[in-house]
Amino acid sequence: MYEGIAFFDLDGTLLDDKSQITPEISEAMIQLKENNILPIIATGRNEREIQKIKQAANVSSCVTMNGMLVKVEETIVEANEIESNDCATMLDFARELKDELAFHSTNQLFISGVNDYVRKSYNFFHLDLPPVHPTAYHEYVTHMILVLSEGNDEIYKKNFPDFTFYRNGPFCIDVVNKGISKGTGVQTIKDYLKLQEIPTFAFGDGINDLDLLKACDHKIAMGNALPEVKERADYITDKNTNGGIIKALKHYDLI
Repeated sequence: MYEGIAFFDLDGTLLDDKSQITPEISEAMIQLKENNILPIIATGRNEREIQKIKQAANVSSCVTMNGMLVKVEETIVEANEIESNDCATMLDFARELKDELAFHSTNQLFISGVNDYVRKSYNFFHLDLPPVHPTAYHEYVTHMILVLSEGNDEIYKKNFPDFTFYRNGPFCIDVVNKGISKGTGVQTIKDYLKLQEIPTFAFGDGINDLDLLKACDHKIAMGNALPEVKERADYITDKNTNGGIIKALKHYDLI
């Protein structure tokens, strides 16, 4: 029986500066499970993008695409969709602004085209460019959209009020259904596991981690976190590149 659940953001939190899992993190996740703490990845990425990360981290459960898909072990517990007509409307709108989109499915990822913002965004996260397929939303269920843009955040928010937009990097904005977040994924997992009373721990650094921290009992901000995240935190640990995760886990006697 689990005695706690720990939710970890990836970029800027569980990953190092090269977007990799270090041996120390891998060992810490094993120790967590030995101590009956369930580690769960909570990320804006999709399943395809985190397969190697999950294996390296020894973590099998995840909240992906900012809560749009929730998976415990190999079971998909919740899957939210973005309608294809909404994908088409947003693509037309993006093209007018000279932006491109990425369409995230469970295990598929396509981009509508390539420009400087697209290249810079995937380089920033140390990821390969996905294949170009501007109408992928007709063939695959879309769980999240990425707007590949350096700005225009407020323009999208004003014109698409039924979605939530998370600026998740200098060149990309995550788009999910309104009301969905990493935080809703926390409750989904607690309901599925029928574990309402055990403590939950959230580790994050970015805007899309605010709802994650709000949903968990113990709120940990990385030393490199945005000021808004640090303000919401109960505990501020060191940077992700300076042992911040390990120090926080030891602070809470989880390892």
